[in-house]
Amino acid sequence: MLNAEKKTCKYNEQLCKYYEQFRVYADRILALSNDSLEKTVNVALALCLVCAVLVSIATVALRPLQGYNKALDMKKNILDVAGLLEEGTDIDQAFAERIESKIVDLKTGDYVDNINVDEYDQRKAAKDPAQNELIPVEKDIASIRQKAKYTKVFLVKNGDQLQSIILPINGYGLWSTMYGFLALEADAQTVQSINLYDQGETPGLGGEVVNPNWRALWKGKKVYSDKGEVALTLVKGGVDSSRPDSVYKVDGLAGATLTSRGVSNLIQYWMGTEGFATYLNKIRKNG
Repeated sequence: MLNAEKKTCKYNEQLCKYYEQFRVYADRILALSNDSLEKTVNVALALCLVCAVLVSIATVALRPLQGYNKALDMKKNILDVAGLLEEGTDIDQAFAERIESKIVDLKTGDYVDNINVDEYDQRKAAKDPAQNELIPVEKDIASIRQKAKYTKVFLVKNGDQLQSIILPINGYGLWSTMYGFLALEADAQTVQSINLYDQGETPGLGGEVVNPNWRALWKGKKVYSDKGEVALTLVKGGVDSSRPDSVYKVDGLAGATLTSRGVSNLIQYWMGTEGFATYLNKIRKNG
């Protein structure tokens, strides 16, 4: 050990100088009484430093795993809204076999090929001035203030046949910005499912947006009226199924008026001309 220290000092005299100073200081501190304030403070600082180093190492080492788990959870939510998630499903395999990811320019409704779809993070893009656009107050009915210029969509395929279209949606409820997916059938008009997977609404009230029973009410509903306007909305007190316009209406959440209004507003926004309307029109025209 001594020979190793001498060899190190031969090549780095300055480092050895600091090391010797540290050893002298450490020996002095350790020689102090355990009741000494100076010893207590120094030991505490040393422990904090060691813990900080260990936490930093763990963070860096676990970052790839955290990224993978985040991507896996997103795939799970997409498969869920597509109706492809069952117990024991291999999420990566099912996603790769049935889901095709695309980037869409919201203004033109066209697919964008010069952006890496696997690396594109729409939430980050919505906060980046170089990749987003501010929403005029009079048009911001979803209360999100800004949106990414390009958005991901997910096409559920059976071979070459399009089965459904999954669209990312978000909007403010009572307490939080709700993030989710809306799945439409291949006609780009009929709702297959909704999944507001990320929200902070009141448990038992607005938080019921994740309730499978409420989500099931959306299946078969229509987004656009015969005039091409966004007609899908939540209604207070329940839907009267005897009315001809009931196909455009979903039961509101009991005791959660503001959350229900927020869901209606985000549907109105993202299915309108500010959102996916141009893209969905092209889907319908192309059959």
